[in-house]
Amino acid sequence: MAELGVNIDHVATVRQARRTNEPDPVWAATLAQLGGADGITLHLREDRRHIQDRDLRILRETVTVKLNLELASNPEIVEIACQTRPDQATIVPEKREEVTTEGGLNLVRSRSRVAEAMARLKAAGIAVSLFLDPEPRQIDLAAELGAQAVELHTGEYALAGDDDTRRKELDKLSTAAERVRKAGLVLHAGHGLTYRNVKPIAAIDGMSELNIGHSIVARAIMVGFEQAVREMKALVA
Repeated sequence: MAELGVNIDHVATVRQARRTNEPDPVWAATLAQLGGADGITLHLREDRRHIQDRDLRILRETVTVKLNLELASNPEIVEIACQTRPDQATIVPEKREEVTTEGGLNLVRSRSRVAEAMARLKAAGIAVSLFLDPEPRQIDLAAELGAQAVELHTGEYALAGDDDTRRKELDKLSTAAERVRKAGLVLHAGHGLTYRNVKPIAAIDGMSELNIGHSIVARAIMVGFEQAVREMKALVA
């Protein structure tokens, strides 16, 4: 059964819209854990558009489930991760102009930079996952670099406009998932997953962890954070 990592970034997005102290993502993380979350995920971006350094520090002290920090291979952010020591670091690509992460890492182009970040994180005792598109070459490179896990980017599946396209994207993800497992890596997935589309991804053989944020935060506005997490946890299970 896949575990559910709840991404709390967009609780912080609402807070930063007014540069105030509410809603607090730390509080959201507590409610997510009460709702059955197996992990808390947050992305400390270079531009600090949502999660702040203070959030990461307090969450490291208070979260009792897996703490998964998403980060670019930026030396400053990697150093913060090494000092804070989340349970897992998921290295993602990052562009300041994007609304959200637009795709997976290109390890062909960024291999040396990612390898350096991985070495520093591993030396600090942090498990490393790489966020990748479901492409064979990228998965093979992740294995060569010594990643412990791969998180498959499910964005194209989530954006599919018709059933045929969605099935094709699901087949692509299933094939990539098999390659991840055969390489001896732990299988994760995330991006754009919702209450409507999550079940087929959760059902992929060997799926260990799903990271979901925006859909849960959107649902929480209507029913509360704890209930929103409970509903997603039931679907993932």
